[in-house]
Amino acid sequence: MNGANVFRLILTLIVLVWAGLELTPMQDTPLDQYMLQRVTAEVDTSGQQVQSKEENRQELADLIERAKQRVEEYQGGTYTVDNPNPYPSFSAAIRRIADDEGIDLAQFYADLAPRLTSKNTERRNDAIVREMINASQGALDLGLDLAGGVSLTYSVDPNELDQDNSTVRAEQMANVRNIIAERVDSLGVAEPVVRVKGDNLIEVQMPGLDTSSASNISKTAKLEFFLVHPTIRNYQPGMEIPLGYKVLPYEQEDPRTGELIEEPILVERIPVMKGDAVSAARPSLNESGSYLVQLQFTDAGQEQFANTTQRMAQEQRLMAIVLDNEIVSTVSARARIDSPSAVIERGAGGFPQAEAFDLSNSLSNPLSTELRQEQVYEIGASLAEDAKVASLRAGAIGGALVVVFMIAYYGIPGIVAMVTVCLNLLFVAAALAAFGATITLPGVAALVLTIGMAVDANILIFERIREELNVGKSVALAFQEGFSKSVSTILDANVTTLITALILFQLGEGPVKGFGVTLATGIVFTVFCSLVVSRWVLDLLVSTKIVQKPFRLQFFSNLNFQFLNYTKRAAMATAVVLAIGAVSLVMHRESMWGIDFTGGDQVSIGYQGDLTAGMIEDWAHEAGFEQANAFAINPVGAEVQQMAVQTAPDQGRALFDALDAAHPEVDLELVGLTQIAGSVGNTVIKGAIIAMTGSLLAMLLYIAIRFEFGYALGAVVASLHDILLTIGIYVFLGEFLGLGSGQFSAPMIAAILMTIGYSINDTIVVFDRIREELDLNPGLTLRQVVTISINRVLNRTVWTSVTTFFAAFMLFIFGAGVVQDFSLIFLLGVLTGTFSSMFVATPVFYAYHKGSRKHVEESNFVPNYAWQEDGARPEETTEEQPSKS
Repeated sequence: MNGANVFRLILTLIVLVWAGLELTPMQDTPLDQYMLQRVTAEVDTSGQQVQSKEENRQELADLIERAKQRVEEYQGGTYTVDNPNPYPSFSAAIRRIADDEGIDLAQFYADLAPRLTSKNTERRNDAIVREMINASQGALDLGLDLAGGVSLTYSVDPNELDQDNSTVRAEQMANVRNIIAERVDSLGVAEPVVRVKGDNLIEVQMPGLDTSSASNISKTAKLEFFLVHPTIRNYQPGMEIPLGYKVLPYEQEDPRTGELIEEPILVERIPVMKGDAVSAARPSLNESGSYLVQLQFTDAGQEQFANTTQRMAQEQRLMAIVLDNEIVSTVSARARIDSPSAVIERGAGGFPQAEAFDLSNSLSNPLSTELRQEQVYEIGASLAEDAKVASLRAGAIGGALVVVFMIAYYGIPGIVAMVTVCLNLLFVAAALAAFGATITLPGVAALVLTIGMAVDANILIFERIREELNVGKSVALAFQEGFSKSVSTILDANVTTLITALILFQLGEGPVKGFGVTLATGIVFTVFCSLVVSRWVLDLLVSTKIVQKPFRLQFFSNLNFQFLNYTKRAAMATAVVLAIGAVSLVMHRESMWGIDFTGGDQVSIGYQGDLTAGMIEDWAHEAGFEQANAFAINPVGAEVQQMAVQTAPDQGRALFDALDAAHPEVDLELVGLTQIAGSVGNTVIKGAIIAMTGSLLAMLLYIAIRFEFGYALGAVVASLHDILLTIGIYVFLGEFLGLGSGQFSAPMIAAILMTIGYSINDTIVVFDRIREELDLNPGLTLRQVVTISINRVLNRTVWTSVTTFFAAFMLFIFGAGVVQDFSLIFLLGVLTGTFSSMFVATPVFYAYHKGSRKHVEESNFVPNYAWQEDGARPEETTEEQPSKS
């Protein structure tokens, strides 16, 4: 093995070890079990052991048992906002008991104690429990659609809303919904569901069952800056409050004892600055390692801050930074500070990490009205369990078909390809775990596309090696040349898709952003596995003579199909299909949008016995309700069985009556009925459109620079062609032929994005070959070069499409629910993408250059023909073959 391959081997092993570490542990550990597992011996400040690990574990086990008993005791009670359940979950119970009894949980975790800057027991306990919750979770989290989570319902005070104008009131609620969505989805990968319910309720559904961030979601984050009284700082009971001043509480921690001391401070009634002076907030560390929050001012805010600090210096006054009518910190200034930023610190010890992040998030997305938490529910997966099982089975069948084909057609290299594809998925999963990503159906879409691109990269390499073998080169040289000639194509195809993925992440919202994150990660590891892992493994197999006569089987060889002769026929066929799709879209423009976009009714159904979401959905469809999304819901800590069913507007009651009449044996009970708004807000739709437009423009620019404008124009036109055709055919098949639902839900956005990714990848492979053949065949016309290029990549195009089609087709045939619709769109994307790379992108490129090779070369870098003494190009004739169309 040469030096380069030794380096590739070492790099592969390093990445493999990293992936293993990131993916450990694979599954969640119950919080009570994990807390016991993490126990250490108790040590004092000098490091001497005070209590053994076993004694500590027994003491904590007693505390855990009491917390679990409290949760059970309070199950099923009736609670209100003014009288909440004090023990809604185990994490809340153990924290409350420890606080009430003055137990410092840090005594059980000597390894964590040095990282706790606060001396206050309650703050330390909060930090410990948060740490345990995060650490007890598996490396990969599944989203709401795959594993369920928790549902929190908040209410807006009706007095804060416009009571006379329903349109204004709806806009106010939409604004609250958007701010909450930005807070919850600040990283872009969790993909929560945030929707308006009824007149003044906001429902937030989040993956997992941790409700510790519930209060932070609903904080108004009203930020104000007040000047403190110049001579009287502390207000004493009985003192007369000076005119123009008010008293605000300032809670500080005693640095010696950790006791929280509330100090009343006299501040001016009118703030010198408000929250609108701040453009952004982010957490950071100070020199002592404590967390603070750094504020970024607007231009106007910077001027206000400079004027205020100048006044503070002149009058020797303090300024109080106030959040939600409570003083967070006080600051002084000795001179005018003309700075675009400032910091918020909290006394001794600073902010705990989680609180600093929560505060930054709240300040970046401030609410104008207070929210009150009304309900907490556990919810089941929105993708029904039987649908998930069927879809996993279908995916396994499709994957098995791909494996069988790759091994049967390519032999031992095919086995290597499948191993590298599996490693690719492992590395992507590890990266997502490192990002703290939540795997949802849109993320799965990106993974499916990643698999397709990974298989495509291997097929492309193998077909290039086959070409080298066919001209008589040795196996070793053919493998070396095949890899070398594939690098440019693989990089161009993947970099173009990577640019698209990054723009989707940057400009998109919700599922679009999550799709972009996963796709970008998949692209990076596709290139790594194709050009690093596969390279050293295949070189090793060739050098050890394990691979001696590869790629004997070949179905397409010496082809000379005249693709450009069929341009007019292809254009006519496209026009007809586009017209059919356009008519379908116009005819069904109202019914093609699912509940995720339009909203509807949500009916809560109580039941006895065994009942699944899949059964409810099947019964609803049998009763004629096409839109019915069911999932289990249960109040946290209560022994109640309920099912929530979302349906089209004004159909909730009719749906319940139909189910109750058709299935009296289940003893259904109508628990509640409410209206819900769409979970895909206007910001998501607008973001998706902006992201797709931006990605197409970026693709146009990259290809124009890397190739030239004619190629870029062909790629963009082909991508638009594929999007429009896929959407139109999908609606037509669903509405007229009953294949799929014909309706668009949130995951469908990711499926359409998948179509763009596949189309770009396919088109770039053809264009890269055209560019190469232009350089290798200076005496041929542009038409001849295009024909040769498409025919020479036809093996790769056909087999990549076939393998991708296998997986998607199995999901469509054997999958269920939204997965079936999802796979149908991808199937259509594979077909349209394959078609457009040969019959749309290339003809557009050819027409742009008017069939002239000279026009291409004048638009691009001029190749140097060594056999010509003067470096001139060969005489060009617009040699056209008779058209068959």
